[in-house]
Amino acid sequence: MPPYFPSLGLALCCGLSALSLVACAADWPQWRGPDLSGSSPDTGFLKSWSAAEGVRWKTPLPGFSGATPAVSGERVFVSSPNAEKDLLLLCLNRRDGKVLWQKVLSTGDTTKGKTSPNMASPSPVTDGKAVYILFGTGDFVALDFDGKILWQRNLATEFGRFSLMWLYGSSPLLFEGRLYLQVLQRDPVPPDYTHALDGKAERESFLLCMEAATGKTVWRVLRPTDAGRESQESYATPMPLLFNGRKELVIVGGDFLTGHTLETGAELWRAGGFNPKKGEWMRIVPSPVVYKDVAIAAGPKRVPVIGVRSGGSGDVTETHTLWKFEEFPPDVCTPVLYQNLLHVLDGDKQMLTALEPETGEKKWQVSLGVRENFKASPTAAEGRIYCISERGTVVVVDTASGQVVHTAEMGGGSPTRSSVVLSGGDILLRTAEELICIGK
Repeated sequence: MPPYFPSLGLALCCGLSALSLVACAADWPQWRGPDLSGSSPDTGFLKSWSAAEGVRWKTPLPGFSGATPAVSGERVFVSSPNAEKDLLLLCLNRRDGKVLWQKVLSTGDTTKGKTSPNMASPSPVTDGKAVYILFGTGDFVALDFDGKILWQRNLATEFGRFSLMWLYGSSPLLFEGRLYLQVLQRDPVPPDYTHALDGKAERESFLLCMEAATGKTVWRVLRPTDAGRESQESYATPMPLLFNGRKELVIVGGDFLTGHTLETGAELWRAGGFNPKKGEWMRIVPSPVVYKDVAIAAGPKRVPVIGVRSGGSGDVTETHTLWKFEEFPPDVCTPVLYQNLLHVLDGDKQMLTALEPETGEKKWQVSLGVRENFKASPTAAEGRIYCISERGTVVVVDTASGQVVHTAEMGGGSPTRSSVVLSGGDILLRTAEELICIGK
């Protein structure tokens, strides 16, 4: 278990005893994996494969989505739109890829362009007993593993339709029996945000905490910003910071990185500098990454990655900013933390850089050698970083040498934006058309 999340693995493994951690180790319960770093402790993954070799199964999907599958035991959960603009959650058998059940949970899917994000962008999360899925329509649903609905609510009905240019894309965070969600959106709603129009122009950016068991609100707090227009918007997912007994929730968006109490959502500190160009069209997509007491976030549109030490009070921009990385920062891809190094993918320039997370010192840097855009966030396991392009090309980098060790063109249509899932020796690749399992 990584030193920066000493108790997180236990919390994510269904509340089981420490003796059960080994049994849970193969799970990938939410978007950034078992400890929210984007990495897995598992081993036994194939080192080489192709579209023709090493494929254990392929399962066609109803539509494309940037949502990353969640894995619990022998079940794989994946969300998708279909041709009728319904929004579904599918449950697959991880052994053979057969669909065990699928449920239509919302309707009214839309996109902004043929291959833009859609209403199925948030990733499902699971605690080993239930699976939780949020759609861009505001429908938030909990189901048991047999597909029975446990609770549901519509956040758009309660708080207004989500006002983001490229549709809502933040995934819920499941932590210690609670679901945390950020809705950082544009106010007022522009007339051309037709997906957000509901008769009321005003919108509030907020954090929401819910009981996972019941779906009831624990707290809801506003999250202010002085950012303008699209710069108010964020597609990031909250992350917990646990250090020396302190627990915080870290979020990024609206030009700021902020830390909040888990108990009430109250803001403890905020750091600026994430929009140095002061533009009003600078939305933030990558989620924060946490290492010990350092919160790391990427600015919008390939402006710097910044490391901030937590634990301050009020505006800590000048006092707690530790380092900035400006050479090859990401626009969309969330960095992966693995083996005490932060791995940053510039998906537009296909450059992967390893940094020391407390100082920002560069350890190595490599070109992926593929002239394709990468929008999916990298993941890691067994000494390798896995990156997948929008065209379905997987590039694997050795973490020790910093060199590309494998490239596989998997096809599957465009766009591919779902992160590679690494679980129990299986490599799961979600393309625009299918879910592929690479394994022995």
